[in-house]
Amino acid sequence: MIKSAVTVSIVEEARNGPFVFHDDVSAACRTAAELGFDAIELFAPSGQALRSLPLASLLNQHQLKLAAVGTGAGMVVHQLHLCDRDAARRQQAEKFIREIMSAGAEFQAPAIIGSMQGKWDDVVDKPTAIAHLRDALQRLGDHAESLGTVLLYEPLNRYETNLVNTIEQGIALLKPLATKSVMLLADLFHMNIEEASVAAAIQDAGTSVGHVHFVDSNRQAAGRGHLEFGPIASALASIGYEGYASAEAFPIPDSLTTARQTIDTFRKCFRSSS
Repeated sequence: MIKSAVTVSIVEEARNGPFVFHDDVSAACRTAAELGFDAIELFAPSGQALRSLPLASLLNQHQLKLAAVGTGAGMVVHQLHLCDRDAARRQQAEKFIREIMSAGAEFQAPAIIGSMQGKWDDVVDKPTAIAHLRDALQRLGDHAESLGTVLLYEPLNRYETNLVNTIEQGIALLKPLATKSVMLLADLFHMNIEEASVAAAIQDAGTSVGHVHFVDSNRQAAGRGHLEFGPIASALASIGYEGYASAEAFPIPDSLTTARQTIDTFRKCFRSSS
């Protein structure tokens, strides 16, 4: 059964980012539980910051799970990414990701690599950047396996990276890896920009899909844009997906309205027959 999640950011530099709740994790957990979400997805500035939260007690108090942890603060705050021309900077990026992975794994939550994948440029050409990214994903995938979790790799739209934009390209990136502990994150906002058919791309990806960002075409709450969620829900059912549909959306007009709209659409898509 697909489960619901909602995003919470505690990264000051990401205050304008597409996260439903900001800053107050306790209040976010209370509201998420009251609305009927199964979990939260947390965007933190570091692994240490994750560990400094009273997260275990909050999740237990509100009967929530931790769906995933984001690593994007490495880029947003420190400008770290896995394709940097400087080997020492690439190592710092991996270290940052590993620390968040380890903190998330204490709650059986996978980490997400999105913006930290980086880009190619005039100094680091595309083949070299892809090689750097694959090498890092292999090592980080091995680390995920040692933690008993997986790593989630997210194809982003063309305005955010020039490396991997579609699910098909994501599959091609991961195929040569020896590790089986790296899976794809299917973000419906990015897919709406890049895919000819969101539903068909999900079906083609099959069991490679490990997480879904459940959001509409305008990066607002599901149901506030023009995506048709019926075919998407059917595609997820057809591949046997049982992970999270997590709301990574702008809080427009506000966090509560966004969360409520998301859970209403989630129930229509994934609970209407139950």
